Amino acid sequence: MSKPETLSTGQAIARSLVRNGIDTIFGIPGAHTYDFIDALYECRDQIRFIVNRHEQGSGYMAYGYAKSTGRVGAFTCVPGPGVLNAGAALCTAYGANAPVLCITGNIQSYNIGRGRGILHELPDQLATLRGLTKWSERINHPSEAPAVMAEAFRQLASGRIRPVAVEAPWDVFGARALIDPDVCVQPLPPPEPDPEAIARALALLQNAKHPMISVGSGAIGARAEILELAQLLQAPVTAHRSGRGIVGEDTPYGFSCGAGIKAWQTTDVLVGIGTRLELQYLRWIKIPAGLKLIRIDIDATEMVRLKPDVGMVTDAKLGTRALLDALASSMAKRPSREEEFKALKSQFRQEIQRVQPQMGYLDVIRAVLPRDGFFVEEISQVGFTSRFGFPVYEPRSFVTGGYQDNVGFGFMTALGVKIANPDKPVVSVTGDGGFMFGVQELATAVKYSINLVTIVFNNASYGNVLRDQRNVYKGREIGSSLTNPDFVKLAESFGATGYRAKTPAQLKTALEQGFAQSGPVLIEVPIEQGSEVSPWPFLHPNL
Repeated sequence: MSKPETLSTGQAIARSLVRNGIDTIFGIPGAHTYDFIDALYECRDQIRFIVNRHEQGSGYMAYGYAKSTGRVGAFTCVPGPGVLNAGAALCTAYGANAPVLCITGNIQSYNIGRGRGILHELPDQLATLRGLTKWSERINHPSEAPAVMAEAFRQLASGRIRPVAVEAPWDVFGARALIDPDVCVQPLPPPEPDPEAIARALALLQNAKHPMISVGSGAIGARAEILELAQLLQAPVTAHRSGRGIVGEDTPYGFSCGAGIKAWQTTDVLVGIGTRLELQYLRWIKIPAGLKLIRIDIDATEMVRLKPDVGMVTDAKLGTRALLDALASSMAKRPSREEEFKALKSQFRQEIQRVQPQMGYLDVIRAVLPRDGFFVEEISQVGFTSRFGFPVYEPRSFVTGGYQDNVGFGFMTALGVKIANPDKPVVSVTGDGGFMFGVQELATAVKYSINLVTIVFNNASYGNVLRDQRNVYKGREIGSSLTNPDFVKLAESFGATGYRAKTPAQLKTALEQGFAQSGPVLIEVPIEQGSEVSPWPFLHPNL
């Protein structure tokens, strides 16, 4: 135990951030958090404080930081409206299993729960936070701060990874006490794989003719083991969002969500590793006759939500390795299916070329973006198409918003990705509608010289809404068309570099020039309203 010190709650929190490896925190100062912000000043050589322009941006930048690195992304905001503004980012982080830490204030401790109408008061802020996070707690006295922060980091590193939040009342942030700042709580170790479950999984896989592996974000730590399992079983590896790139789609075994369905109807055993299996059970839907399901997941509730034939509650790496060890000693080498897989994927690539103009632009982005670069999608026609049309080679390099699919998350998230990965190219693709949710963060990008390249596909509409109104509601268009600024001039007015690209060839040139810049770049791509071919037949093929 270290020597006790007299510290404020804000200082104790800042010390904990440093001790747990936080090097960046996003946020906006406010009266309720002044004492914490002042403590960050004391730690300014160890923690960068990135000040942005809206709390939703703070949360999404922290989310992008976390999603692209696997490390904790931290942000701070004022209570009440600040927390609610950041709520979209927290529920995205919850749905996408990202380690995001929110540090916020509250009204004075003696006024909490009394309904007096104090500045930024919510009826029950802690309950609100607990509805958006895995775990949230209040610090009521400086002496509690080290233990609460230690537990926050334990929650961020144990079990199913999701966001957490810590709040301190206005008067508590600045209160001081003699405390030990170095309290540590070790993450909970994952359960060991169940030998009986391994034996039952082994029996299913030994008899499987056409197994398939499906992976999600929970499987990222088992990348090598999953590729080995795929080669041993001669099984395709499918992924929908965050699992993409665990097995590179430039290998025979890595399948996008669109290509994977071509192997689905003959599948007899499905192995789900660190995934909710949304792809197979909510999108592909038509379950092959006699299908057996094996699941490896750290979250025990997943075994109840979608009951498998064999379930293993354990870490993806431990579970996959145990399965590999059992198979290696008992299963004969299987004939290679690599040529079959290559043919299926090639056929799919040919089919999706009709999704234009999106595929033409995505092919250019893939050609220019290095293998280790990051692609951040958005709820847009190009973003939807990228989920099956943009090949992904490395884990974490395809950054999505998970099942929340929140319009506007992409640009703000991409800023966090670039801040976390300053030496790697990052491209954000967004529609005009989504980009305007966070346009104010161009000021943040300029302030900190963030070389993010953002491509705004401007179709002057909420594209999905427009298509549905024309096709489903017999042309009764309302609220789907948008009036936009000149995005190039807009970027330049902030101090960013602006380009306009009207063809894939022009986009290629603009991208190459953009990645060579030292600051933020915006590329506007004009698209004729309503001209995009729908990507939905490849995203929901059985609807």
